[in-house]
Amino acid sequence: MADSKPVIVSGIQPSGILHIGNYFGALRQHIALHKSHEAYYFIVNYHAMTTLHDATALRQYSLDVALDYLALGFDPDKAALFLQSDVPAVNELAWIFYTLTPVSQLEKGVSYKDKVAQGLSANAGLFNYPVLQAADILIYGGTRVPVGQDQKQNIEISRNLAQKFNATFASEERPVLPVPEPYILDDVAVVPGLDGRKMSKSYGNTIGIFDEGKALKKKVMSIVTDSTPLEAPKDPDTCNVFALIRLFADDETRERVADAYRAGGYGFGHAKKELLGLMTEYFAEARERRKDLETRPDFVQDVLREGGRRGREKAAEVMERVREAAGLIRTH
Repeated sequence: MADSKPVIVSGIQPSGILHIGNYFGALRQHIALHKSHEAYYFIVNYHAMTTLHDATALRQYSLDVALDYLALGFDPDKAALFLQSDVPAVNELAWIFYTLTPVSQLEKGVSYKDKVAQGLSANAGLFNYPVLQAADILIYGGTRVPVGQDQKQNIEISRNLAQKFNATFASEERPVLPVPEPYILDDVAVVPGLDGRKMSKSYGNTIGIFDEGKALKKKVMSIVTDSTPLEAPKDPDTCNVFALIRLFADDETRERVADAYRAGGYGFGHAKKELLGLMTEYFAEARERRKDLETRPDFVQDVLREGGRRGREKAAEVMERVREAAGLIRTH
């Protein structure tokens, strides 16, 4: 059994261009955590295949995610960043977990039902997604999974499978797999999209982390607002634009803009221009780093290659214990 030192694990899906909802919901916290913990962050390209069947796009999105992490401050000397497909043993562990997972449990999956309701294909990969996700967490000895308060249920299947594997193949005194706990991120924000719904690629209402210039301005200016006239006072707490300003602004700026809303004579156009300036400035340094990284593809590949090596090394340690406990004979 691995030692009791916390191991942070999390993945992000390369199914499109990462947006500011991804940043405030996950990437910002990942960047902060990886410098002080043993951590494994993986780009879940197997998971992306449940909805994305364009090989060129999958390759590009996968590299884009790596570029985004590095541009935003991920230090590959501090933690591992790699492609899920560079650790194929994760599928072996998932298979073992399939044999322990009741179909009825997967049929109750809220995420699966939601995605099918949105029109996604009800394929077996989408149905079995939570089991591969559990393998992602447990194959690196993951003990802490960064999630928002409202996402704790996302790791319940991982916890259940770790407990079931241990109960079936090990003992209470000598468990093989740790039971992961949610690492609650108190500062996770629900980021509104251009239409006011939660920002999501599936809704097509996103603002890319590295959008800039005319493309960024066009999106910001299209954010849905109500019809309150310019001269009338407005409630900042019910405005999508102010909800985004709140994420990017310091306390002084937030208070100044909120006061302007309430005083009247401050239109949504004014607020959108404020937001545009804040977003441009907030990601300015990261945007320049990303442009530099785009000129050094070999460096990015080396980061992923080394991260994959570290991921496979850790996975091999866990799988050796799993195979021994389950009675899977290895002849080589």
